Amino acid sequence: QIQLAESGGGLVQPEGSLRLSCEASGIMRSINSMAWFRQTPAKGRELVAIITSGDVITYAEAVKGRFTISMDNAKNTVYLQMTNLKPEDTAVYYCNARVITLMLGNLEVWGQGTLVTVSS
Repeated sequence: QIQLAESGGGLVQPEGSLRLSCEASGIMRSINSMAWFRQTPAKGRELVAIITSGDVITYAEAVKGRFTISMDNAKNTVYLQMTNLKPEDTAVYYCNARVITLMLGNLEVWGQGTLVTVSS
C-alpha cells in the first residue's frame, strides 16, 4: 500500500513563508511524478505545482515566482517552498503522486491534506 504523509501547514502572516513536505512510503518500482494541489470551497481543487521524474516542473500562474517545488528522490519526498504568501493562498494543500507499483501497475495516490492559512 502506498501512502503519502504531508507536513508543514499552519498559520502564517501575509508575505511570510512556509515549506510543505510530503513523503511517499510503500513498495514502489518508481515515481512518475509528484505534485501539490490545493482546494478551497470557492475554487475547488486546483494544481499548484508538479514535478516529474525527469525534473520537468510546471507551476500554476498564480504561484509562479513565489513557490518552488523540489523532490528528493532518495527520500521519495516532495517539497513545496512557499514565499510571499497571500491571503488567497489559504487552502487545504494536497500531495499527489503517480507511481508504478509491483502488483498494481500505475497508481495515483493522494495525501490527507494540510491546511495553510494566510492571515494577519
